[in-house]
Amino acid sequence: MTQGVSDLAAHRATVDALLVSLASTRLRELGIFVDHPIADADHRLWELLATEDPDSAHSRYNALVQRLVSFERARACVG
Repeated sequence: MTQGVSDLAAHRATVDALLVSLASTRLRELGIFVDHPIADADHRLWELLATEDPDSAHSRYNALVQRLVSFERARACVG
């Protein structure tokens, strides 16, 4: 998540930045400030993955979102 926050601060629309943007509301609730999340992050993430490799976009998208959810759950347990 640190890379995504850094990428957002530098105004880079990377996979990590889009994931952080996608979860920005929940991350703020967990104490992680997200500066200027990217609008329509879910669609933009899908488009970026599909541009990189159309055949694996669906599975990569799902894996990234699951990793994000795992992070959110772990962070919630830490407090």
